[in-house]
Amino acid sequence: MTKRSKGANEDKLIETKSKNVSGKSQKQKKPVEAESLKEEDLLQASGTDSDYDGDSLPGSLNSDDFDSDFSDSEDDGTHEGTEDGDVEFSDDDDVLEHDGSIDNEDDDGSEHVGSDNNEEDGSDEDSERGEAVEESDSSEDEVPSRNTVGNVPLKWYEDEKHIGYDLTGKKITKKEKQDKLDSFLATIDDSKTWRKIYDEYNDEDVELTKEESKIVQRILKGEAPHADFDPYAPYVEWFKHDDAIHPLSSAPEPKRRFIPSKWEAKKVVKIVRAIRKGWIKFDKPEEEPNVYLLWGDDSTSDQKSKHLTYIPPPKLKLPGHDESYNPSLEYIPTEEEKASYELMFEEDRPKFIPTRFTSLRSIPAYENALKESFERCLDLYLCPRVRKKRINIDPESLKPKLPSRKDLRPYPNSCYLEYKGHTGAVTSISTDSSGEWIASGSTDGSVRMWEVETGRCLKVWQFDEAIMCVAWNPLSRLPVLAVAMGRDLFFLNTELGTDEEQEITKERLHSGNIPEPDASVAAIVTWLPDELYGGIKIRHFKSISSIDWHRKGDYLSTVMASGETRGVVLHQLSKQKTQRLPFKIRGLPVCTLFHPSLSYFFVATRKDVRVYNLLKPGEATKKLETGLREISSMAIHPGGDNLIVGSKEGKMCWFDMDLSSKPYKTLKNHPKDITNVAVHRSYPLFASCSEDSTAYVFHGMVYNDLNQNPLIVPLEILRGHSSKGGVLDCKFHPRQPWLFTAGADSIIKLYCH
Repeated sequence: MTKRSKGANEDKLIETKSKNVSGKSQKQKKPVEAESLKEEDLLQASGTDSDYDGDSLPGSLNSDDFDSDFSDSEDDGTHEGTEDGDVEFSDDDDVLEHDGSIDNEDDDGSEHVGSDNNEEDGSDEDSERGEAVEESDSSEDEVPSRNTVGNVPLKWYEDEKHIGYDLTGKKITKKEKQDKLDSFLATIDDSKTWRKIYDEYNDEDVELTKEESKIVQRILKGEAPHADFDPYAPYVEWFKHDDAIHPLSSAPEPKRRFIPSKWEAKKVVKIVRAIRKGWIKFDKPEEEPNVYLLWGDDSTSDQKSKHLTYIPPPKLKLPGHDESYNPSLEYIPTEEEKASYELMFEEDRPKFIPTRFTSLRSIPAYENALKESFERCLDLYLCPRVRKKRINIDPESLKPKLPSRKDLRPYPNSCYLEYKGHTGAVTSISTDSSGEWIASGSTDGSVRMWEVETGRCLKVWQFDEAIMCVAWNPLSRLPVLAVAMGRDLFFLNTELGTDEEQEITKERLHSGNIPEPDASVAAIVTWLPDELYGGIKIRHFKSISSIDWHRKGDYLSTVMASGETRGVVLHQLSKQKTQRLPFKIRGLPVCTLFHPSLSYFFVATRKDVRVYNLLKPGEATKKLETGLREISSMAIHPGGDNLIVGSKEGKMCWFDMDLSSKPYKTLKNHPKDITNVAVHRSYPLFASCSEDSTAYVFHGMVYNDLNQNPLIVPLEILRGHSSKGGVLDCKFHPRQPWLFTAGADSIIKLYCH
């Protein structure tokens, strides 16, 4: 049989191994059959048909078929192969292994093919080896290494066609490398591929057993390779001191254990001397390169300034394509766009208009170079840069927790009644102390007295000029109405009350016994009899803008806005006498108020409010700084410790005079000028009216406890007057939570709960 025929029939030989073994097993003993099966399983597991210790499988191939081929190849010194030098043994590794085993058997002189005697002898030897295999438990004894080159690097055989030599000295040729696609398909078909490991030393695939795979898994988990190993085994004390009488050594402790070592000290001195003389040199610490990002953000750099709150200035924007000397056409504006730039504001106009030049030499000097450099220097020098810690606070938590409006009832919220009759704007209204009547003055020169509950006009007084202000006497037994018209102040008898009250009123308004005025006030006011309505009138040297009654109903203050230092005077109705204030007014007066219980007098100028004590003439006892542009009106709380000031910029200030001279609260509620403010006498309510045709109602609770601040809650916005002129005056009912508003639309409205 030739070498080529052997290469062609190799696959058939491998497939018929089991059949040959089973056919010849009938002539052999049982141990031989067990050995052949074990060796066949080992050959299949290792992926090759190698023989072990030179023994051939019974029923494999006859040595006579290969003797002539091996003798020829040995004489020639080369193997028989193909034309390109590739030996066919690369695909016939198993055949070479059998050849070696057959030659080895020939050397021993034990041929087992061709005669029954030889087969019986071979079966005896195989049975002995089978017993040895059964006795051995080591996989190394069962599958010895085929390659016998020893501890030689396999790199030496990279360029060779073999990887080493077997036990008989024959070359072990390399397997032909399998195509990747074939190897991939083989791994898919074989379910045990994950157990196979490539043995580079023997050039074969080795399949791990289940026990070996478990050992690998334990090693990967960091556990002991063997499952029987106990890492937490109890400690076995080999020596016990319980029954020992004497120590292990009775020698005394040496002195060297208690004193410092002399030789160590000498060694240290020697090392110190070497360091000082430079014999021992230490590695210097590497200096970190002092580099930084040229175009990076300074805020993220590690270089910190000496200042704790230093923030690096923002860098200038880098130039873009539009600032090139030869930009693209889409960056160059057209003539229409340039014309539109001229129509823009200077702030919105682009600072740089792209222009195209043929070369760098034709670029002129930049016009704004010096200006921009100067502005940049100003930004760096003057711009404050401070790092402020941001506090994350919920905005809802900053809102004050106010009570519900339902809990603050009653308060006026809807229009109940309208008083119509005036033909001009109603400039002022006033209620009597009982709350049954209300008086109003208008620009049509009429003063009307209305019944509150029915809206019936009871009486009308007609004058020649527009009415500036009306004020009802606070005493119920003296039904007198003060009316300011131009420079004159009229005291009108309303003819209300009993006969006794009417007699007292007529005596007060009798003009027969008017005394001569003092020289200090003669140039300011003059008391005259009212020939038209049979009362008294006082003529001032300037137009009257505001009047206010004292709580006892005998004194009355008038304000002349253009009177300067003589702009405020006090009138006493019982004596028909006028006196100037015992102190100097600083600024132009706007309005005045009497304290509801004490002898204090409030004078509001355009900027601030001063409080004077009438019993102690001199400087003001307190100055309230409003911070407003111009004061328009003010009202005082019945308790006397809180003051409300309205301004012509739509702001309203609440002053707690026991707390501070500055506003406790400043409310910005009206978009236009506030014309008047009012405070209820008995209910915790106050209101403001404005030229925006609205009136705002607030809840203002003042507590007796000085440690508790006043509670201010906005309640309602009252609308109803026409937008022409707005609301000019507002007053509360003295006993009910009702609000009267006088509009420029000549209508008076009553708002109730």
